[in-house]
Amino acid sequence: MDELHTTEEKMERLWAPWRVEYIRQSKDDKGCVLCAAAARSDDEDTLVIHRGTHNFIIMNRYPYSPGHLLVAPYLHTANLDVLNGEAGAEHLEFIRLSIQILSKATHADGFNIGLNLGRVAGAGLDKHLHTHVVPRWQGDSNFMPVVADTRVISESLTSMYSKLRETLESVASSAQQS
Repeated sequence: MDELHTTEEKMERLWAPWRVEYIRQSKDDKGCVLCAAAARSDDEDTLVIHRGTHNFIIMNRYPYSPGHLLVAPYLHTANLDVLNGEAGAEHLEFIRLSIQILSKATHADGFNIGLNLGRVAGAGLDKHLHTHVVPRWQGDSNFMPVVADTRVISESLTSMYSKLRETLESVASSAQQS
């Protein structure tokens, strides 16, 4: 008992109470979070950055790094083959737009971009196709993910949302003037 008590006293704690929402959500399975966000009109509350005809850009509520975006089709599908023609072209266009917005807003040095197709491939939302656009910076890796299986996010979602929406408006304005 003394050993357990001593070990517990030495243990460092990193409080992240917002993570409980993610844990509960994954157990409750009350539908698709991407479909639910797309159906709502309050973009700020749902963290939707931009909407198109076939796809939308949304912030990841549980990001790997500040500004982590998802590009998702409105169509609820896990099948990449469904994204062809206009939907596929718009999806790729929105990935490019995400990079442009994040480059300008966060001064990222690089990006991880990818699809996790299927739960065994790491897809947390395996029933709704989405592409991750994750900004990266030189030296952004640290000991927390390795030692504590924890990521440190240095900016709030609401602050980053405002920054990204403002940057999107600036990018859209520049494109119209060209």
